[in-house]
Amino acid sequence: MRFLKLNVKKSILLFFLGCMGLAGSAQEVKWLSWEEATSLATTDKNPKKIFVDVYTDWCGWCKKMDKDTFQNPEVAKYMSENYYMVKLDGEGKEPIEFKGKTYKFIPSGRKGYHEFAAALMQGKMSYPTTIFLDEKMNMLSPVPGYQKPEPFLNIAKYFGDNIYLEKDWKTYSKKSK
Repeated sequence: MRFLKLNVKKSILLFFLGCMGLAGSAQEVKWLSWEEATSLATTDKNPKKIFVDVYTDWCGWCKKMDKDTFQNPEVAKYMSENYYMVKLDGEGKEPIEFKGKTYKFIPSGRKGYHEFAAALMQGKMSYPTTIFLDEKMNMLSPVPGYQKPEPFLNIAKYFGDNIYLEKDWKTYSKKSK
């Protein structure tokens, strides 16, 4: 009986150590505030593009995309290497400065929305929406809706590797399948 207890304890310990090892090897996305990302974009000698994940606390698809897509090791590695990653609450209350304008929270209905999120999503309030900006903070494209890891990575590489400068999306997306 004592031997069985020892083996169970040893098995549990090995299981937890294994889990910790797996968790430690995963690539982690470093999310920045809008202010941190724009500061880096203006001060880095070789600035990256900016990626903005517009979400809300109540959005189930936003949470699923966080878990399935942004936690994917290949996605996390590519995004961390090529973009400043920003999380933006579409219903956030704090004012945001951008290109000489202050964007604020607008109460509407039961909740409201942030003017900056609405501007980035070009007035189409859909969550999640991911936004790709170039190194000078110019709009490349908003991408509405949940994206699985592989299709998301294709989109991210289209902008991150500057393929958009040479090919339209339709041509590129046919070749990437």
